[in-house]
Amino acid sequence: MGPSGGASPTGDIEIAYGPSGIKGLAREPYIFFLACFASIGGVLFGYDQGVISGVLVMNNFGKQFPTLANDPVLQGWMVAVLTLGAMFGALANGPIADRISRRWSILLANIVFLIGSIIQAASVNVPMMFVGRFIAGLSIGQLSMVVPLYLSELSPPNLRGSLVSLQQLGITVGIMIAFWLDYGTQYIGGTGDDREDEAQATLIRIRRVPGSDPRVRLELQEIKAMQIFDKETTEFMYPGIKSPVALTYQTYKSLFVVRHLNRRLLIACLLQIVGQFTGINAIIYYAPQIFGKIGLDGNSINLLATGVVGIINLLATIPAIMFIDRWGRKTVTLIGATGMGISQLIVGAMYAVYKDSWADHKAAGWATAAFVWIYIIHFAFSMGCIIWIVPSEIFPPGVRSQAVGVAIGTNWLANFIVALITSRMLEAIQYGTFFFFSGFCIFLFFWVLFGVPETKGVRIEEMDKLFGGNQGEQDMTRMARIRRDLGITGDNTADQKKDIRDDVEAEQVE
Repeated sequence: MGPSGGASPTGDIEIAYGPSGIKGLAREPYIFFLACFASIGGVLFGYDQGVISGVLVMNNFGKQFPTLANDPVLQGWMVAVLTLGAMFGALANGPIADRISRRWSILLANIVFLIGSIIQAASVNVPMMFVGRFIAGLSIGQLSMVVPLYLSELSPPNLRGSLVSLQQLGITVGIMIAFWLDYGTQYIGGTGDDREDEAQATLIRIRRVPGSDPRVRLELQEIKAMQIFDKETTEFMYPGIKSPVALTYQTYKSLFVVRHLNRRLLIACLLQIVGQFTGINAIIYYAPQIFGKIGLDGNSINLLATGVVGIINLLATIPAIMFIDRWGRKTVTLIGATGMGISQLIVGAMYAVYKDSWADHKAAGWATAAFVWIYIIHFAFSMGCIIWIVPSEIFPPGVRSQAVGVAIGTNWLANFIVALITSRMLEAIQYGTFFFFSGFCIFLFFWVLFGVPETKGVRIEEMDKLFGGNQGEQDMTRMARIRRDLGITGDNTADQKKDIRDDVEAEQVE
């Protein structure tokens, strides 16, 4: 009897489930899938083995960790500490795999790998890097022990060799991925060098002018000035902090603990909240239902009324683009809040009076729809633009991106709440919904009138005059010094600007 069945030489019954090799794998897709999934542990093993070679020669790594980059002994320890951790992981994982099962020990090893990877990615010094490498090594050792064990016990005799070999295939895949990722990511985050030639080439390409154009030279100098400014500002505001994670934490923290910053943040976030609770997205999301409830029966009619909302919303935004810098933020908001509040009050009142007789008062239904449209007009040219403008202009450069992120995140949270509650409010309190939104319009009017300064025409660097603090003044002084050091002030800049004017006039003549 052949090897596929019958008795073994010891007399035991031999169990076969089919042919070996490719044919056997094709007949067992489920077990092949399980084996491939388990072999991801091998991919992690190979990846962590292979990735370090490329990292060691990356320019940016050398800038961040000069000691590691220039000390062969430390490099050797950095590479080897992974294998030391792997030894301990393999030794310790035997009883763990017996205790919690092969499957769960693979999951545990992956969690350990994530912890080690996070520590390595967040490393700001050599000890932190070594600890991360050692912890990742623990998981590699665990996986290198339990994955072949799991595959061996999972496999039928005719496929055991093939399936266990997937572990090695996974390792080679991981090494290959690591090598190519090293190649592809070598410039992420910059190399640590000043890439002026590349920046100039990019400017020439996107501005579509020759390299001799003085505007390119001046713009390149301004970019360099801003780069130096950002670095010096960060060092001034957060001295001694190098970790990106720690810097991010300190930046967000300053928004809440520094008096002039938390006042600005309150204004930016409250604008987002009140803007949503004036009812704009309640109408956007539920316009067909609202128009249906006021007697505009039929899909065609209430959808037509809804379509008008979209057109008005678009057209009414255009005046803001044209005149908001002339009229001022406060004036526009006060006009908008007045129009929105009155419109919501009238809609609520009409709804209360005709709630049971819309069918007999079609004109009242259309009049109510008209005031919904008037509300949209006032929102579009006022709060529709203000909620984006004010947060982006009232913060100093060092915290601006984080502050705007918090403000716009607040907008989406308020949006979520409005979307969630409006349908229930329309059902439960009906016309009271519009009075509720009108109350926020009234609050907006008086809050902006007495509590929000006008920012029209105020330079971003001079916002401290409105909100307190002296960061803007410090920023202006710092930027002036940087520009002076780079030679982009005084007679040199005047000559450059004259060359630019001459070039522009020549282009216009041509």
